[in-house]
Amino acid sequence: MDVHEYQAKELLASFGVAVPKGAVAFSPDQAVYAATELGGSFWAVKAQIHAGARGKAGGVKLCRTYNEVRDAAKSMLGKRLVTAQTGPEGKPVQRVYVEVADPFERELYLGFVLDRKAERVVVIASTHGGMEIEEIAQNDPEALIQIVVEPAVGLQQFEARELAFRLGLNIRQVAAAVRLIMSAYRAFRDTDGVMLEINPLVVTRDDRVLALDAKMSFDDNALFRRHNVADMHDPSQSDPREAQAAEHNLNYIGLDGEIGCIVNGAGLAMATMDMIKHAGGSPANFLDVGGGASPERVATAFRLVLSDKNVKAILVNIFAGINRCDWVAQGVIQAAKEVKIEVPLIVRLAGTNVEAGKKILEESGLDLIAADTLSEAAQKAVAAYKTAA
Repeated sequence: MDVHEYQAKELLASFGVAVPKGAVAFSPDQAVYAATELGGSFWAVKAQIHAGARGKAGGVKLCRTYNEVRDAAKSMLGKRLVTAQTGPEGKPVQRVYVEVADPFERELYLGFVLDRKAERVVVIASTHGGMEIEEIAQNDPEALIQIVVEPAVGLQQFEARELAFRLGLNIRQVAAAVRLIMSAYRAFRDTDGVMLEINPLVVTRDDRVLALDAKMSFDDNALFRRHNVADMHDPSQSDPREAQAAEHNLNYIGLDGEIGCIVNGAGLAMATMDMIKHAGGSPANFLDVGGGASPERVATAFRLVLSDKNVKAILVNIFAGINRCDWVAQGVIQAAKEVKIEVPLIVRLAGTNVEAGKKILEESGLDLIAADTLSEAAQKAVAAYKTAA
């Protein structure tokens, strides 16, 4: 789960991370009021979306007057911001963050990430602040400083101090940086984070070290014990199909292909997508209906897939173990009654109660294409899509 910049900063500040003063606003007038309350004479107005590269897309504007603050907020609110990370559809801007823009002398990069392969938290830093981590790794890999945290003891003060010195900070700045690094690590650890990126981490003229921007992502499976984090979820930033799928315990991720997939099991879903590509097609989604899919859940899966206007064919691939082929067949029939299926439907069933499932489909009178193997199903799905196109 992702959160907005202002929410990430609220969490970081609660653990002692130094952040600039700021306030969230939902209208231009609120943005002006926030600027007057914050004080100062120079503010940054930032669009709040779950994506980076906002500055390059016009989602961050520096303002010297209240009228400029109002105009900046007005130009962002209610619009869709398209950045390099959002795709062409962009993300809706429903709030802005007004922040005091203190002058600074240096921009640094600081990140914490859960390395699943190493089963460790890795701290990443660089003197090249303001750049995407991928750009730094590609253009100047030697500039990346990495510390692998030993989970038995956590990040140690001496490691944070070494990191600060390697960033070229002076003695006063090192002390402030160590406090920030240790506090950021505690925030990452104690909220079950999987990614924390402070970019840029800035050094001011009076030797303060501040988190000028912040992105945080959290482990969905740990949200049951992090209610303060779960309450920060903003559904408007997610694909509405993914939100609907989550309500029914379906795992759905929208893609940009033409063949919709309804599969049980994440591994089989990945194999199905690969087989579609191998057959010359392109999957429109990843959708795992799970091991105990009821007819209602299968019908919901059909509605989700068909809500994508790019879908020109649907491939149902079920290898039943815990699941049952007759349940899936009933779900297909129920979906056909509730949703008008106007695209070719290819169904491959195998496993528990497969004969019963096939019989149900045969007697249903549905216009569908049956397949016995995954390879055959993928080839028939691609052929049906190309014929329909």
